[in-house]
Amino acid sequence: METIVKRFGAWLCRAGLYLRTLMKWVILALVIGAFCGVIGSAFHIGVHHATELRGKYPWLLWCLPLAGLVIVGFYKLTKTEGQGTNNIIDEVHLGKGLSLLLLPAIFLGTVLTHLCGGSAGREGAALQMGGTIGYHTGRLLRLDDRDLRVATLAGMAAFFSALFGTPLAASVFAMMVISIGVLYDVAFIPCLAAALTAYGVSLVMGVEPTRFTVEVPALNGWMLLRVAVLAALCALVSIVFCNVIHFAEHQMAHRLKNAWVRAVKGGFAVIALTCLCGTTDYNGAGMEVITAAVEQGTAHPEAFLLKILFTAITLGAGYKGGEVVPSFFVGATFGCVVGPLLGIPAGFAAALGLVAVFCGATNCPLASIFLAVELFGDGGILYFALACGLSYMLSGYNGLYSSQTILYSKLKARYINVHTNAHHEGLSHAEPPVHGSVKD
Repeated sequence: METIVKRFGAWLCRAGLYLRTLMKWVILALVIGAFCGVIGSAFHIGVHHATELRGKYPWLLWCLPLAGLVIVGFYKLTKTEGQGTNNIIDEVHLGKGLSLLLLPAIFLGTVLTHLCGGSAGREGAALQMGGTIGYHTGRLLRLDDRDLRVATLAGMAAFFSALFGTPLAASVFAMMVISIGVLYDVAFIPCLAAALTAYGVSLVMGVEPTRFTVEVPALNGWMLLRVAVLAALCALVSIVFCNVIHFAEHQMAHRLKNAWVRAVKGGFAVIALTCLCGTTDYNGAGMEVITAAVEQGTAHPEAFLLKILFTAITLGAGYKGGEVVPSFFVGATFGCVVGPLLGIPAGFAAALGLVAVFCGATNCPLASIFLAVELFGDGGILYFALACGLSYMLSGYNGLYSSQTILYSKLKARYINVHTNAHHEGLSHAEPPVHGSVKD
């Protein structure tokens, strides 16, 4: 009898531990999700109005160099210069901490970039602001170091969800993007609860979720083969996209060491390119172009290359935003143009290109599949899964975020633990060297 009582007591202790942990993360996720929902919605509305103002007053493009000076000045004032999405990833990896002032800096910087015609997205700001909110909410509640990292992931998921209306994709993306090959399962409930809360808040505040209408062809072997070819080409495009972005950032930082000068020259370069192209399609995020490619099946053949160039110059010059929406633009316009050549309907090919290039650039296949379902519906999930899987495999060890680690090889089931991008240097073989043994 005494043994039974002891076992029952131990079971109660374990049950209490799980229950307390669940309640802790649900309550924390609700708080983080509410904060991220409010600030994320305000940010979305701010960027939307900035884009509308730029369309109404085209002369605002000529203010881009001035906006660059304001951004540089504000980052220096808040002592957050040089901080970005890689710092959010480093906080989860290494527990380095985050400055609370990064929140207003990236908010102002991104809105000014969009207002004056810089080519950038929103998700870089989303990850940075969300991660900062999650981290400091956790500090306020006196969480330990490990729990602070989970709180940071929950904030990333919540803010991403508030902007795009994709809570499941946002949750999985936050859990996957840090270390490729490992899913932070312990963060699933915090991330999902925070993302759903933020999504609900954004709906209340009038932010419409991002959704597209696309007609999916019937499933058959020939179409699967055509989709596979398009996915392989999208993997190549994602490699070009990532490498051009990093090359431009490196070259501009090296050749124009003064941040003030870099912002001004970069701003004038974007103005000059806009005048040469004779269109503002490549300024801002370009959601109208993405929508036209997916829903109407129309895009200019050179659009994806020009968007890469505009985005590389904008971000390399120090303007703020992110690379994910530009990757949507690049993938959608590329797929829209190349898909019909392969016998794929233009609109559906644009949808495939959007998720495939995103997947190749972020190295997050599962998140990309969930993103496709939330953006386009589940009718073509097998096509999207094939496209994401091939793009992930064939894009190599490139990526948008240099602090991202790839823990397991894309070529063999073995532990490698390497950072994206840098490990390509000096390697004569496709497979990177092993830096450790296989771990559970």
